[in-house]
Amino acid sequence: MRTPTPIPEEAQVALLPLLKQAKGKREYQRVLCIWLRAAMGMPPADIAQALGWSLGYVKQVQARYLREGESALKVEQRGGRYRENLSVREETALLAPFFEKAERGELLLVTEIKRAYEVRVGRKVPKSTLYRLLDRHGWRKLAPRPFHPKADQAAQEAFKKTSPSS
Repeated sequence: MRTPTPIPEEAQVALLPLLKQAKGKREYQRVLCIWLRAAMGMPPADIAQALGWSLGYVKQVQARYLREGESALKVEQRGGRYRENLSVREETALLAPFFEKAERGELLLVTEIKRAYEVRVGRKVPKSTLYRLLDRHGWRKLAPRPFHPKADQAAQEAFKKTSPSS
């Protein structure tokens, strides 16, 4: 078994403030992984057991630290819309005319929005893409009302009583 590459003395001093400045558990554990090796001289197997990591991951983090320095300890943000067709701002602009139409009380069909979206993107997209887009912008599927908003309930009840039964 070969001798592990030593971590420089100045790194031991620099790691303590990083432990206190860590933003989140993942970043803290990465710094701790290096600090345990540098300050305590712990072997990777013991570090893996202490952190609940696999031995391979401990070695990977330590090797990356030796190659890249402190930048290897920072955790990249996860998530994001990597496969987006349009940005949220562009989606809002696309939906604006449909929103105005909906505010006037007109009936909106997803097929119309889908056509406009496909023209904008330049290719066909599944219907589920549109439903996710509408959900993202706070729209929901509403069926037309089963009654007219200006209907007179009293007149309807009077008609039911006076009309001949069929």
